[in-house]
Amino acid sequence: MPHHDLLILGGGSGNTIIGPEHDDWDVGIAEPAEFGGTCMNRGCIPSKMLVHAADVSLAARTGGRLGLRTSAERADWPAVRRRIFGRIDAIAEGGLAYRESLDNVTVYRHHARFTDERTVDLGGEEVTADRIVLAIGARSSIPPFPGLDAVPYRTSDDVMRVDELPEHLVVLGGGFIALEMAHVFDGLGSRVTIVHRGELVLRGADDDIRRRLTAAYAERLDLRLGATVDQVAYDAGGFHLALSDGSSLDGDQLLVATGRIPNGDRADVVVGGIEVDGLGYVVTDDRLRTTAEGVWALGDVTNPVQLKHTANDEARLVAGQLVNPNNPTTIDRRVVPHAVFGHPQVGSVGATEGDLVAAGRPFVAATRDYAATAYGWAMEDTTGFAKVLADPETRLLLGAHVLGPQAPTLVQQLVQGMAAGLTVDQMASGQLWIHPAMPELLEQALLEL
Repeated sequence: MPHHDLLILGGGSGNTIIGPEHDDWDVGIAEPAEFGGTCMNRGCIPSKMLVHAADVSLAARTGGRLGLRTSAERADWPAVRRRIFGRIDAIAEGGLAYRESLDNVTVYRHHARFTDERTVDLGGEEVTADRIVLAIGARSSIPPFPGLDAVPYRTSDDVMRVDELPEHLVVLGGGFIALEMAHVFDGLGSRVTIVHRGELVLRGADDDIRRRLTAAYAERLDLRLGATVDQVAYDAGGFHLALSDGSSLDGDQLLVATGRIPNGDRADVVVGGIEVDGLGYVVTDDRLRTTAEGVWALGDVTNPVQLKHTANDEARLVAGQLVNPNNPTTIDRRVVPHAVFGHPQVGSVGATEGDLVAAGRPFVAATRDYAATAYGWAMEDTTGFAKVLADPETRLLLGAHVLGPQAPTLVQQLVQGMAAGLTVDQMASGQLWIHPAMPELLEQALLEL
């Protein structure tokens, strides 16, 4: 029975834990799929490479509003896909080869399943360890729509690797994956239909963001709101969907993007004494220790937020805990930004207005449109805006939400101010804002507070 000083389950952010301080440790790492995890292979990196291509294509299609004679043909999909995965696949293979080359590291290419405390089954072999890090991520949640289990639908795992650019892509869902992939394929030349059960897309975002984003997507593509799927069928002619509103849809590709669920159940974590919550997420304390002695957990298996930057931060904390279990450092989740790279883009941090109303917390709010700023005027932007929410007594920023070009980049400036404990007055007036750059949007919103 192999035994390790440290066993890491997951080759994404978990892989980053191993450092020079572990050179004299016997380390095992189990990853059945590509090294680099979801972000590198099936998430953040390839999707943003596709997003950029779609952005360029869409800009060319809409150049007329700036007086330009530009256009964009249907994308050369094999070339687009080759540019992306020709790089990514080589990085994943290189990462695996490097780990396999280390004398003190054993790589297991199997799914892990707990059989006892700090004991897992890896390909029929029981493996034990003094310490285990659980970083096994999450997977697509598949709704029980009649007929769906019998058709060759796509998820975010494989839709970016389809052989041909779809003629008509049908997307089920209204969250960030649905919006980003709809933008990608519409931008590159597919016809796209989104089917979403809600009346507004992007549940959990600020309502003002949701309203404008929904309107923008409804103007751009076929958006079916307040509808679910009654039946799905597939034949040589493609996919055929009957919707709850009485309408029907036909398409040659179907993307299911209705959320993600943690992989703890697939690893039988409860058998290892690891507690999960009502949604299946592994429970950890503020030092990322699970309820099982000697087991830490990080990333998507622990947190419905499921952000790569939080997972990387957690990996750094766990790395410190492993070499110094008495290290009092705890995870800091006071200021966690997030973004959606659709079109328009979204960048957010902190509370939404709905959060503050529900909590009964006093606040002041201000909104500023891109169109009211010099650079927004230059871009002819009619959709984007920034919204800021602050405590009227402390004058601290409680939340910020930006919709429009480079929104994730813009909101990062407010993230820094929040993390530093600056008041909105200090952020607005305690520095010079470059004119006529896009950050003036934030300056003007803050000044309105």
